[in-house]
Amino acid sequence: MKELFDLTGKVALVTGATHGLGMAMAKALGKSGATLIVNGHTPAKMESAIKAYKEDGIEAHGYLFDVTDEAAVDKNISEMEAKFGTIDILVNNAGMIQRTPAMEMEVADFAKVVNMDLVSPFLMAKRVSKGMKEKGGGKIINICSMMSELGRNTVSAYAAAKGGLKMLTRNLATEWAKYNIQVNGIGPGYFATEQTAPIRVDGHPFNDFIVNRTPAGRWGDPEDLQGTTIFLASKASDFVNGQIVYVDGGILATIGKPYGEE
Repeated sequence: MKELFDLTGKVALVTGATHGLGMAMAKALGKSGATLIVNGHTPAKMESAIKAYKEDGIEAHGYLFDVTDEAAVDKNISEMEAKFGTIDILVNNAGMIQRTPAMEMEVADFAKVVNMDLVSPFLMAKRVSKGMKEKGGGKIINICSMMSELGRNTVSAYAAAKGGLKMLTRNLATEWAKYNIQVNGIGPGYFATEQTAPIRVDGHPFNDFIVNRTPAGRWGDPEDLQGTTIFLASKASDFVNGQIVYVDGGILATIGKPYGEE
């Protein structure tokens, strides 16, 4: 059974993997045997990330480039392929969110979010799919969101992009299944990261809302994403295609019964 989840000999690329959830998922792939390539856009963060991977016993290879720039995507992936071989696993994790009421949001800002959260996964997937097709298969994992299913105040661009990413995932799965390429998604819930630290304190309204409205009664730990990532990246998911796995502690499964309520 272990062979189903073993990634030895595979080459994995994770975008936006210098911190947070991207790093947690990348570590899972590295510890499962994959040759790990991580993308970022800030030199200082990349240097710190590579050090963190090394301290965890993982050799990570860092590449700095803009995932929304088609020429940069092509150039860097060509370099990766020349050095490491075909990309077997792609995790489209890089993303952004801008919280602005829809009536006040500039069209340019809306487009910027959509370009990062929807167009860049398309660019990355399109580029790596060529090698996957030639090799006879591959795994693409798009990081969606609960906003792929739900709306929320001030995140119209993000929700539009993540909803589109869900459907892009399903369409690419449909088109590329004949090449033995599985395209699936992960939809994280609310997770304990550096970004959420300021609001993850007892008494903070949003912290209390998340804890009370999540059936599991807690924020997610980044490591909670690792098992799903390995599953969707491995042979174990060879007949799973076009699916979004929501790792959210059950929040999407309920209309919001408070935690502990009988």
